[in-house]
Amino acid sequence: MSTSPRTTEFTNETTDDAMSETTPGPAAGIEHPVARTVGSRPGTHYPGRLGFKIAGIPAPLYLVLAALVLTAALTGNLPDTMVVGFATTILLGGLFIWIGNLFPVVRDFGLPTILCTFAPATLAFLGLMPENLVTVVQNFIDGHGFLDFFVVGIIAGSILGMPRALLLKAGPRFAVPVVGCLIATFGLVGLIAALTGFGFIEGILFVAAPIMAGGLGVGALPMSQMYASATGGDSATFMGDLMSAVVMANVVCILIAGIYNGLGKRKKQLFVGFNGHGQLLRIKGRSDELTLPPKRDTSSFIALGKGLLIAGSLFVFGNLMAAFLPGMHPYAWAIIAAAAVKIFGLLPKDVEDSTADWGDLIGAVLVPALLVGVSLTYIDITDVLASLSNPLFILLTICTVVIATLTSGFLGWLVKFNFVEASITPGLVMADTGGSGDVSVLSAANRMHLMPFAALTNRLGGALVLFVTSLIVPFLT
Repeated sequence: MSTSPRTTEFTNETTDDAMSETTPGPAAGIEHPVARTVGSRPGTHYPGRLGFKIAGIPAPLYLVLAALVLTAALTGNLPDTMVVGFATTILLGGLFIWIGNLFPVVRDFGLPTILCTFAPATLAFLGLMPENLVTVVQNFIDGHGFLDFFVVGIIAGSILGMPRALLLKAGPRFAVPVVGCLIATFGLVGLIAALTGFGFIEGILFVAAPIMAGGLGVGALPMSQMYASATGGDSATFMGDLMSAVVMANVVCILIAGIYNGLGKRKKQLFVGFNGHGQLLRIKGRSDELTLPPKRDTSSFIALGKGLLIAGSLFVFGNLMAAFLPGMHPYAWAIIAAAAVKIFGLLPKDVEDSTADWGDLIGAVLVPALLVGVSLTYIDITDVLASLSNPLFILLTICTVVIATLTSGFLGWLVKFNFVEASITPGLVMADTGGSGDVSVLSAANRMHLMPFAALTNRLGGALVLFVTSLIVPFLT
């Protein structure tokens, strides 16, 4: 069974007779390198440029399947089961991804993700979504636990898939901009929020935290669960604000990345170590310290099964610990357990690789399905419109990205990184929407070769942000 590399999420894919292709980026001269899919089987998120395919399957077949689900929903006969939830969300997610990727420029600013996130909720708000279908999807996400299934798989795969030697060797140097950027952003955004009347804790938890998590899977989605658990409320109460902040921040990240690219073309150094023109480290001969090994692009059914088992077991451990020590959310305990297992080498290498494969599979195939499900389950368009019409909310979102970018660049510069490259990763990469956001940001900055460092940032930074957020949640009233 094959899994698509992280960098192909929501992006164009190639035919079998070419290793890579390019598509226009958000500015002239900027190109998207596109990784080849494995073997003769195209990946899931296919834009339709090389053929009329939706959700990775031929359009006629897609239309037949979609018509089948729609007919069942309109007649009230769509079964309320887990397997139907998978079919429904994958079909809807594939459609919105396909539509979003049809538009060459705006797709680089996250249009596919935006459509998956807000279009289903908008259609439901307008009464254009069959009630039976909405009920099935809501039960699939919440009642059947697909959200936990997704989040824990991503957490386990991200941490266990990170080489132990890389964690121990590169961690101290890379941790300076990652941790420092997080502390500075949380503190300064919280202070600005307090001074403007938004609230210190509210500014951190509703704006800075979801943005800095480096993706929806370890950001807005689990955080809404944490906040609901801490306040005794409903996840839907928080989801609109969190998702709005993440999506808006992603656009700001791309714009700043484009500015950095423009500065690079001027060939001017504002100070020593300002622009590395793509080189992260100012110290020569040390780049191997921050190199990720090539991602495995194939796996077996047995390996994926082992990965599912480990991810599920970590979630059980997290819930067990939360039952006895309720100060932290089960996700946070799962992160601690996964990190301990990795650092101390408690699992065989093949089991670690299998867990990483499982996380990669989920990230490559099920992200659109999850976004559609979350949209129909948790997002209230009325709340989203209220957030986006709030100038203070927009100000705090922009401040979060700017603060993260500048502090990451400065702290990276102190540990011998180039300022611009350190501003981009971990700075902008922590504030975008994860996989698809990384591609857009690095493309806009014309530094796609920094993708391994983006992956390192998302794996370490995302888990760290989620853990820190779990410690702050008890102060939310």
